[in-house]
Amino acid sequence: MSEHPARATLAKRRADVSAMFDRVADRYDLVNGIISLGRDRDWRKAVVEAVRPRPGMRILDLAAGTGTSSQTFADEGATVFPTDLSLGMLTVGKQRLPGLGFVAGDALQLPYVDDAFDAVTISFGLRNVEHTEAALVELRRVTRPGGRLVICEFSTPTIGWFRFIYRNYLLAALPTMADLFASNPVAYRYLAESILDWPDQPRLAELIEKAGWSGVEWRNLSSGIVALHRATA
Repeated sequence: MSEHPARATLAKRRADVSAMFDRVADRYDLVNGIISLGRDRDWRKAVVEAVRPRPGMRILDLAAGTGTSSQTFADEGATVFPTDLSLGMLTVGKQRLPGLGFVAGDALQLPYVDDAFDAVTISFGLRNVEHTEAALVELRRVTRPGGRLVICEFSTPTIGWFRFIYRNYLLAALPTMADLFASNPVAYRYLAESILDWPDQPRLAELIEKAGWSGVEWRNLSSGIVALHRATA
């Protein structure tokens, strides 16, 4: 029996995205720091403050990449599970941070039991999942009642004139900047396109609530270039 066409298309897209990140894994953190002008460190700090890691806490860090964000949770004594679809990212992460237990996993079929985590977080990765709401439902499944969800993702600037410049000029410049530093600038053209297609802050909040989370709120970072959404299971 042949595979259902829709499932086959989704599987191919998932494989393509994973392969793309495999190819940029080596310089991914460096290029992100350059392109964000160092603001990525502030965004990661905001995520840690929202998650509030502590000893004994079990945290799922989804789309963890090379584990940069995961290490900050581990440094606070939490047990963190850095999980990513890209084997290239996981390989580089394990080489750099051998003390972390990296896990290969798909956001739509997480390899964890129900109610496994006190907090789940995903930074700059939800945008790359083909079914946003399904991923949010899956994250809800593996979070214990009362546990926290923290999403850090590119979003929509809140100031009109800056939003125009950001969408029409700054994002358009991403591939050119990546040409100077990245081994695969095509990935950064994809990055710009995916940001433009992504829901704004209220729309993402609606999707989170629809997936079964409560107390949904968000905080704008860098004038809305990035938004930090939080909710409770």
